[in-house]
Amino acid sequence: MSERIVIVGGGTGGTVLANRLADKLSREIDDGDVSVTMVTDDVDHVYKPIFLYVAFGEREVADARRPVRELLDRRVDLQIDRVVGIDTDAQHLECQDEPEGIDYDHLVLATGARIAPEATPGLVEGAHDFYTPDGAERLRDALAEFTGGHLVLSVVGAVHMCPAAPLEFVLMADDWFRERGLRDDVDITYTYPIGRAHGIQSIADWATPVLEERDIEVETFFNAEEVDPDEQVIRTLEGTELAYDLLVAIPDHRGDELVKEAGLGDDGWVPVEKRTLEAKEAENVYAIGDTADVPTSKAGSVAHYEAGVVADRLASRVRGQIPTAEFDGKTVCFIESGMDEATFVEFEYGKQPVMRSPSKFIHWSKLAYNESYWLTAKGLL
Repeated sequence: MSERIVIVGGGTGGTVLANRLADKLSREIDDGDVSVTMVTDDVDHVYKPIFLYVAFGEREVADARRPVRELLDRRVDLQIDRVVGIDTDAQHLECQDEPEGIDYDHLVLATGARIAPEATPGLVEGAHDFYTPDGAERLRDALAEFTGGHLVLSVVGAVHMCPAAPLEFVLMADDWFRERGLRDDVDITYTYPIGRAHGIQSIADWATPVLEERDIEVETFFNAEEVDPDEQVIRTLEGTELAYDLLVAIPDHRGDELVKEAGLGDDGWVPVEKRTLEAKEAENVYAIGDTADVPTSKAGSVAHYEAGVVADRLASRVRGQIPTAEFDGKTVCFIESGMDEATFVEFEYGKQPVMRSPSKFIHWSKLAYNESYWLTAKGLL
């Protein structure tokens, strides 16, 4: 009987994994010994880092979308549907539109993360974000109309997609307003919920003097409890208040409810063995990308590297071999330090990233990667 590999989720991790498996197991798939199926509820694949550039009028939302089918190897069976239940004992998926559901022998969850601004009272009404298409476009329009006042970027959720993005936003905003001759009329404040400017110590050590030099106020130990959109005030758990004229928030992020309902993770993230990416609560289940609860960043590069490891492990398993591939926590991240300069970090489990001096070359390298990302999704890079 054919070995059935099912991937739930069509983001970076799921798409790279599907294409890697199609390549590694091409002979077995062609012979009918293995099948690879992706189930996703969106016909489009979305590259979310583009939304930061949309906010500054540098890109369009359409630039972040491609049809999933165009990115997938022909050997991958694509089903546009939503998985609404997982029975890990029966190794069966319940789907919204497929009455019979889907059986699997090996399951990979790549369901990603979602923003939950509703978790903070007043945040939906009082703040902008750049994590969704609509949010990025609304923020673009708000910035275009903003000619003076207090701009606040508040990191509400300490765990969030693209951990460098909040720093990128304020550094780009500083540059953007300077280019328009408005910086003297705009105060910028950056808030972070712990006692430093970023969760990774070496990034915080680099960012703190840069923010000071750029006249960007930093508030640490700042945990937003509620937002009053009428008074335009953020109130914190620490009992302080911060007034704003334009608020950009990094909302709480949540995992998929599907994970909780299946008993795979209490908070929507799947606890996994950090090197094998195998779920701790079920056999024959893996998790990659933002879904996986591993001690590293929720960055797209993590999903990319995890996908390679899981592809190798699954290829070994279906061939009756002992898997040896392991994930070392590798993370690569570009950090924009303005509108035309960027830096770059690379690290893995147990190692702090080494910060590089920002340069125009690294900035253009990031823009070049944004253009070539679709090759990554296809498994070609």
